[in-house]
This record gives sequence, C-alpha cells and structure tokens, in this order.
Amino acid sequence: MTPVVELIAARKRFGDVEAVRGVDLTIAEGEMVALLGPNGAGKTTSIGLMLGLRRPTDGQARLFGHDPADRRARSRCGVMLQESGTTGVLTVRELVDLFRAYYPSPLPSERAIALAGLEAKAGARAWTLSGGERQRLYFALAVCGDPEALFLDEPTVGMDVETRRAVLESIRALSAGGKTIVLTTHYLEEADQLARRIIVIDHGVVIADATPREIKARIPSKRVSFSAGAPLSDAIFQGLAVQSLEVAGLRVRLLSHEPERVLKTLFERGVTVEDLEVTGADLEEAFLSLTARR
Repeated sequence: MTPVVELIAARKRFGDVEAVRGVDLTIAEGEMVALLGPNGAGKTTSIGLMLGLRRPTDGQARLFGHDPADRRARSRCGVMLQESGTTGVLTVRELVDLFRAYYPSPLPSERAIALAGLEAKAGARAWTLSGGERQRLYFALAVCGDPEALFLDEPTVGMDVETRRAVLESIRALSAGGKTIVLTTHYLEEADQLARRIIVIDHGVVIADATPREIKARIPSKRVSFSAGAPLSDAIFQGLAVQSLEVAGLRVRLLSHEPERVLKTLFERGVTVEDLEVTGADLEEAFLSLTARR
C-alpha cells in the first residue's frame, strides 16, 4: 500500500541554516501521528515539505505517492496551518461552502460546521469571530472536503477549555473513522491523549519515533508529588537523587531515579508527607529529557 507521506533523506536549507537535515519518515494510511519538537527544530519546515509548500533542497517528499504539489495529492488533503487566513466579509457558512467546492466529495456544510462547534456562529461574518472561534473556523475549512489526510498545525491554540475538549473529540472521531492525521502541538498532553505515534524532531533530525508509552518508558525517573506539613527549604533536599524540583507553597513536585530512597530520607529528616503520588514520567518530561540531551 502506498504511504500517505514519505520524506526520503529530505533536506531543506535557508541560506547558511539547514532546517531539515536528512529526515526519513513514512506515515501510513489511517495513522494518527504527532510531530513534536522545540521551536526552530524543523517540524514546521517538515510539514511544509510534506505539503509541497516548500521544495526540498535535497532528497524527496511524496504525498500519496505523488509530488506534494500535484493536484491528485492535494485534493485528498485538508490543512490547518498557524498562518491560516480568510477574508473577513464572508460568513462562516459561506466560507465553508467556498472551500467545499475545491473537493470532489465534500462533507455537508452543516456537518463540517458542527465538527468545529460553530453552529451558533454559522451566519456570522468571519471578522466578528474571536481568536478561538477563528481557530475553529480554520478547523472546519480543513475538514469540510472530507479529506483522506488531515494536517493540523497547533489546532487548539487560543481555544477555551470546553471548546478545546470538543475539537479534540472531533479529531478522535475523524481518526477512528480512518483518517490519516498529522498533528503538531505545544500541548504535549494533547499529543499523549490523541496520537498513537510520536515523532520528535530536534535540530532538523528525527531523534525519536515510537508510541507515547515507549517514549515515556525511556525515562527511568518517577514523578513524585506530595503536600508537606510545613514550608520546606531547598536545604532539605540536598544530597538527594533529584533531577528536578518544584516547590509551590506546601506542594512539592520532583523527578527522581530513586523515589523510594528520596522519600525514606525525607521521612528521616522529619518531613511530613501527605497526599503522596508516585507515577511514571509524563510525555512532557520525556520530551524535555530527549531534547535536553542535544
């Protein structure tokens, strides 16, 4: 089966800066992939190569087996980019109808609007929408053509908690329906919740490609959090095997390879420990550990 996305030894140079340095990756039909990386790591450039918005300096980019600029490939994709923009004089429904016309078998307008949670704003002109509502409009425009593949670049930026949750549910439903989805986000909990595969790019190269569980398992540390009976000074943690420490009032949060020994020593030093939680490292901690090594 032809992959949806292929980057083959892809490189992209801007003057003296090589933003993407020999990236090889393949995304198959129906995959839900989160592409993560620090600012300037090359992930947005990689998305641009996948979509044909930028041409590789060297190597190849393929979309549904075609050059990404080929209409046969583009007509099968929906895209939501950070720099999306629309005319402000048309209404939400008019914009959705306009974008639907670009696709051979689009969704009904009302379905696309509902997936974005914009039913109450269907008749509103785009210029009247709030920042979060404009993000939802861009999501509706990305899905309205019923594309086989969706590229979502920071889709929930600016959304309130309730709206963000609804859009994430729509993304889950689209994935469950067999859509191929490539997601970039700075909200790592979103990537952990949604993606079945995480690709981490840093300094223009892929440094991790695995499931969220496998990436988190690379970090042997445990996350320990508890409430102390009294305010604690930094001195109380001296000599302990603690990789990171955060004290906010009476609440203590730390990362350690030896949580049992750390807690035993704190008990011996007279620290009162209440509401104790010990869990594995989360995706954010694993991501920071991976990129910090570089």
